[in-house]
Amino acid sequence: MSQRKEELLSDIVIKFAGDSGDGMQLTGSQFTNNTALMGIDLATFPDFPAEIRAPQGTIPGVSGYQLRFSSDPIFTPGDLCDVLVAMNAAALKSNLKAIKKGGKIIANVDGFDAKNLRLANYPEGVNPLEDNSLDGFELIKMDVTKMTREALKDITMGTKEKDRAKNMFVLGFLYWMYSRDMESTLSFLKEKFGKKDDILNSNLKALQAGYNYGDTTETFTTRYRVEKAKMKPGTYRSIMGNQATAMGLVAASQKSGLQLFLGTYPITPASDILHELSKLKNFGIKTFQAEDEIAGITAAIGASYGGALAVTTTSGPGIALKGEAMGLAVMLEIPLLIINVQRGGPSTGLPTKTEQSDLLQVLYGRNGESPMPVIAASTPSDCFDATFEACRIALTHMTPVMLLTDGYIANGAEPWMFPTAEDLPNIEVKFKQTLEEDEPRYQPYRRDEKLARPWAIPGTAGLEHRIGGLEKQHITGNVNYEPDNHELMVKLREEKVNKIAEYVPEQKIDSGADKGKVLVIGWGSTFGSIKSAVQELINEGHAVSHAHVRYIKPLPRNLGDLIKNFDTIIVPEINNGQFIKIIRDVFLVDAKPYNKIKGTPITKGELVAEIRKYL
Repeated sequence: MSQRKEELLSDIVIKFAGDSGDGMQLTGSQFTNNTALMGIDLATFPDFPAEIRAPQGTIPGVSGYQLRFSSDPIFTPGDLCDVLVAMNAAALKSNLKAIKKGGKIIANVDGFDAKNLRLANYPEGVNPLEDNSLDGFELIKMDVTKMTREALKDITMGTKEKDRAKNMFVLGFLYWMYSRDMESTLSFLKEKFGKKDDILNSNLKALQAGYNYGDTTETFTTRYRVEKAKMKPGTYRSIMGNQATAMGLVAASQKSGLQLFLGTYPITPASDILHELSKLKNFGIKTFQAEDEIAGITAAIGASYGGALAVTTTSGPGIALKGEAMGLAVMLEIPLLIINVQRGGPSTGLPTKTEQSDLLQVLYGRNGESPMPVIAASTPSDCFDATFEACRIALTHMTPVMLLTDGYIANGAEPWMFPTAEDLPNIEVKFKQTLEEDEPRYQPYRRDEKLARPWAIPGTAGLEHRIGGLEKQHITGNVNYEPDNHELMVKLREEKVNKIAEYVPEQKIDSGADKGKVLVIGWGSTFGSIKSAVQELINEGHAVSHAHVRYIKPLPRNLGDLIKNFDTIIVPEINNGQFIKIIRDVFLVDAKPYNKIKGTPITKGELVAEIRKYL
């Protein structure tokens, strides 16, 4: 056998794509975990089909998982792929535009038979693996199905069951190609299938067979290696956004001393927060899967009234259903966290695709003047910090708070240098226990310096009070319909939310100088693409800067002053232009939009080209 050489690379983007039954998400997540354990920086982008089970072999049924890993710090899962693993014809067809010229295509030839080609809508007699249409790429044809069956010939399982191990064969081959140790996946398989000998052995054998195929086949003369990334020293783990959100909730519960209650209803892409929290009953967490969205939030409101850290999770359609109950929480002025993991809309829209199109909904989509703080997380790991901060604001300012994430960061993963309990501040919660000296009877709408009202637990002697959705009289909390009182209470509720700006950090420039030609203002999951684009242009010598806004309502108190220091303001968003309306309205600036509404993140390349227009 000829001597193999090993080539050192600094940055690689792989996309695993196949039918939704081919295990591409599992394959991608295992390669991701393996990468994280090696200390290599990474970013992922899982891409699910919208249907629970789309017709097998069709383009709507393609499931993808994109992973970028690098020895340098990275902030996006990459614009184009170096390697595409295509398990069938539909996977190739739907991802062909996403591969770099000269990139590798690893194709499972069994997925390109006449039936699969027909299902992927290729013309009769056309096979892209045979017609030279892929000459601009390095095509690696592998009969994964046949080799997997051969590797498992001694296991007494049906052909259909054996074929489920195809993804492990591919994973083993890629572990060989990228000079990886397989121990992390071996441990995972033993833990997952330890009590199912045939399934465990089929996966282990297929994984090893894929590795051996790379090691013994003369076709492959080069292996590749990516060095450990130059990252801040510390202990890291790979984290997905929904996982980080769940951990942020647990941390806030522990640091506030309050029991966590989640009242919710399953909805893509927020359901994993419920799944994660339901595993953590050892922290005294209560999770309640209600019969619908309205029951979920109203149960959480009841828990908050009773003194719990109350949370409800959903996506855009659920926010629409929860609207009346959110108005009730605003009227009651009790702490409540509403987490909106955004997806494409309107209506049911694009359940598995990402979008930032709920911003105006969460700011204004309730009847009456119904102000609520809005906070946005920007990366998978930032979901932890943003969640913890949203809980702090809700508890210390006695208000419902909206936390925005989206499908991209909820399901994406990155390395996270997690904090210890000692690193996190306590969240001070004061329940009212007794009447003040000048208080003849309990006054539930008497306010402190933050304009927050007291929090009295039902059953506390002497603090009996009634609550409901009817307008409250200032201080006493009695039902009141007087015009002057209603206007006063509307203004007070708005002022309380605006006053939160005094208790949160000022806006900082993330990349670039405090003054310059162009300021790119982002929010939410556009962080990585904006940061990457701006840093590239800064390295070329351009006067470009990036500010990323976490506090959407109220806006940071110094944001207007920062905006004045730049000639042009650009606001990229994965919607049709929503945050830009807020920026133009509040600061009277002619900001320029960059909008993409395709269910996919904005890429670095797109943004670099857009910013150049203003340089």
